[in-house]
Amino acid sequence: MKVLLVNGSPNRMGCTFTALSEVEKTLNEENIETKIVHVGQKDIRGCTACMKCVDLGKCVYDDYVNEFIDFCRDFDGFIFGAPVYFASANSTLISLLTRTFYAGRKSGGDSFRLKPGAAVVSARRAGTTASIDEINKFFSIAEMPIISSKYWNMVHGNTPDEVKQDEEGLQVMRTLGRNMAWFLKLKEAGEKAGIPLPESETPLRTNFIR
Repeated sequence: MKVLLVNGSPNRMGCTFTALSEVEKTLNEENIETKIVHVGQKDIRGCTACMKCVDLGKCVYDDYVNEFIDFCRDFDGFIFGAPVYFASANSTLISLLTRTFYAGRKSGGDSFRLKPGAAVVSARRAGTTASIDEINKFFSIAEMPIISSKYWNMVHGNTPDEVKQDEEGLQVMRTLGRNMAWFLKLKEAGEKAGIPLPESETPLRTNFIR
C-alpha cells in the first residue's frame, strides 16, 4: 500500500512540508509506503473549462498535470498539503487539483475513485478551515473517502521551527496518519475477502435551467 503526499507550497522545506513529514513518519511506522512530491514551484496554469480532455483523454495543456495524473495511478491514498494564502489554499495547488480531478476522470482508468484522500493545511493564523473545505471538495466529487483526524488537519506557525512547537497540530498529523493507515488496511482486507467495489453508473448530466 502506497500513499502519495503532495506538497503544494512553493517553500519546498517549509511549514507545509513539516506537517506532511509528521504524517509520513506515522504512515511509515504503520508499514505504509510513502512518497512526497513537491509541486509548489511548478508552472501550472489553471483550468479554462475548454472540455478538450473529454475528446483527448488528457488535458489539452500538456504540462506536468498529465504526468501527475498518470503518476497517481500507482498510489492507494493521497494527502494534499497547502499553505494558506489570503484565506485560501495556494493557487498552484488549486490549479493542479482542478485540472487533475477533471481531466483525470476523462482519461480512462480513474486514478482516484474510492481511494482515500486528506487535506493538510498550514497557516500563521487564519484561513485554515476554509482551505481544508476547499480541498475536500475535490475528494467528494471524485468518490474518495475523506480521512479525518481528531481535529481539523492543520498546523500553525510562520516557520518550520514554529510548526514544531505546535504540539496539538503535530498530534493531529500523527492521528491522521494512523487513520489513513487503518482505512487502507480495512480496504485491503475487504478486497481479499472478496467484497467488490461499488458499481459505477454511467454519469448523467442535467441542467438546472432548460
